[in-house]
Amino acid sequence: METKPGDFGPPRDEQELAAAADIMMQSYAMTPADATAWAKRAGPAPLRLLREGGQVVGTLVAIPMGQWYGGRDVPIIGVGGVGVSPVHRGQGTATRLMQSVLREARESGAPLSALYPATQPLYRRVGYEHAGARYEIRVKVPMIDVQERTLVLRAIEERDAEAITACYQRMARARHGWLARGSYVWERVRAPRAGMALGYLVEGSSGVEGYVYLVRKQTTGWNQELIASDLVATTPAAARRLLSFLGDHRSLAAEAVWFGGADDPLLLLLREQSYSVKLDMHWMIRVLDVAKALEARGWPQGLSGALHLEVEDDLFPENRGRFVLEVSDGVGRVKRGGDGRMRMHVRGLSSLYTGFHSAEALRATGALEADDASVRTAVGLFSGPQPTLRDMF
Repeated sequence: METKPGDFGPPRDEQELAAAADIMMQSYAMTPADATAWAKRAGPAPLRLLREGGQVVGTLVAIPMGQWYGGRDVPIIGVGGVGVSPVHRGQGTATRLMQSVLREARESGAPLSALYPATQPLYRRVGYEHAGARYEIRVKVPMIDVQERTLVLRAIEERDAEAITACYQRMARARHGWLARGSYVWERVRAPRAGMALGYLVEGSSGVEGYVYLVRKQTTGWNQELIASDLVATTPAAARRLLSFLGDHRSLAAEAVWFGGADDPLLLLLREQSYSVKLDMHWMIRVLDVAKALEARGWPQGLSGALHLEVEDDLFPENRGRFVLEVSDGVGRVKRGGDGRMRMHVRGLSSLYTGFHSAEALRATGALEADDASVRTAVGLFSGPQPTLRDMF
């Protein structure tokens, strides 16, 4: 079944909004009240519906934002809340829903799409692949022995919003995969589903150097768990001050929890390995426009080289064929043609693009075919920090 114009798009009225909420309720075991609140919170702008036979059969949220790669903000469409009506499952409905949002995303000009998969076969079928990881970090609060009082720590006020955003951006631009957040994601930070978040910032001579949004969750008895919906430190003093602040809760809290990468630099400041780092989920990327994606990201300064790529793509004919990527001075330029010495499906390009898997690793699994020289060049060009995501969407 081919999706016709008008079959996919935002809700047209309250009845379709209610239909989307009903699909979410049945897809994610939500209560009717929670599903209705979700639909209203998402709002009609990012919400997309698939209609077949005059009925709403599937829904999702498409969120314009960005991701940092090589110090550059690459536009993406984040996809979340994918749900299909129970009576329309097993008929390719989810595939048609995803193909529709990917076509729309490409037409919008975004070179990438990102999501967290509830199931992987569906998303691999439409061209997504593993591109990074989100880890849960748990630190034993009584074991935090960092003492730092030189910076001012105070509650976040409404007037601090711009400075907080700038502080986050300074840290995010150096981390592959972190989001260039829009209002949708910032709302998730400040009002997470886990409970009410209270914000605190640390200030130095140059202004805001770090901050944390904390949810205090009661566990057993008087014990608490500190859940940070965001924890950012852009200077060593700010990192120590925020850890000291968490440690000051030792009489009430057993653990502090936040999300990020396995290489979180805050862990270097702890005396002992009094923490656990556990994979929460792999996230996936879909390259929507090969040339635009490769030119949009930043590249390692001081490295230069050329790759002759040949790409397969089942959905977008524009992505098929041969491309030459030339990198110099931190900039990539792409043109059609070349020898196609490195061959891969667009899925393999997703893992390579973010640096999640090296060209050598992809070749070892059969996701990429290339000669040794091309692999060595790709390993160098796509090197960088392990791609991670802190935010859910």
